[in-house]
Amino acid sequence: MKKANQPAGVVLIKYGGNAMLDDAMTRELLNEVSELTKKGHHVVLVHGGGPFIEENLKLAGINTEFVEGHRKTTGEAMKYIEMALKGHVNSKLVRMLNELGMKAVGLSGKDGRMVQVEKRYHTDQAGTKVDIGYVGNIKQIDASLLDILLGNDFIPVVSTISSGEDGADYNVNADMFAGSLAGALKAKHFIMLTDVDGLLKDPSEPASLIREIKISEMDNLYEEEVIKGGMIPKTEACKTAIENGAESALIINGKKPERLMESIKETKNIQGTRFVKSNQSDKFYG
Repeated sequence: MKKANQPAGVVLIKYGGNAMLDDAMTRELLNEVSELTKKGHHVVLVHGGGPFIEENLKLAGINTEFVEGHRKTTGEAMKYIEMALKGHVNSKLVRMLNELGMKAVGLSGKDGRMVQVEKRYHTDQAGTKVDIGYVGNIKQIDASLLDILLGNDFIPVVSTISSGEDGADYNVNADMFAGSLAGALKAKHFIMLTDVDGLLKDPSEPASLIREIKISEMDNLYEEEVIKGGMIPKTEACKTAIENGAESALIINGKKPERLMESIKETKNIQGTRFVKSNQSDKFYG
């Protein structure tokens, strides 16, 4: 893939969670995005939309369940999920960015055959393959459309709905979607916004924040149950980004938008958790 010609590199931001429900906080975050672009960064915004999906499904009278972090998705549910992500969240973020004077473009994984997926199955403890519906695993990424947009100073805003070779549309875990796309773009920074400051050794103790993790250290953190629950897909997304070409990956608190600008500084004092290659730390920080 030909990289966009920019001095400061690509910053891919994954935005989602309850912070999206607060318009004032979202606007503050998007102001920070505007500042990034003024400093020469090319920004890609990938979003989820769990709260809005829940609202749509509830209005439609559709009950869903989660299997290892993936929403079991029927064909009927898929229609309402796409409405929430593309019709509501994506459109709203594009409008807000454009109001700030930027040139935002709303996309999904389907556009330009950007993301091709294959149907995901869950394997239970007995080893039985379980059908969880229209849930996809990423098979291939063609980021050339994003490259064109970034090279012309547009901000792509990307929802995670993607297509398979079977012609069906699939819902893809937003964290893994964002991490895979960051790798494909060889992003300078992959920034995962969540509801906490980063990965904590003790979730009840803010001072236990882990500021840097080499991806080779992650197995030990799983064994020690430092990485668990909702942090599993987020840390795996960071690992995926690094292994596939992103220079750094970070988890920071999306409820503190001012940290977005701070997070791109190459310092170990960041208020978040940075993931790096096993041999990268000293080189990264000079």
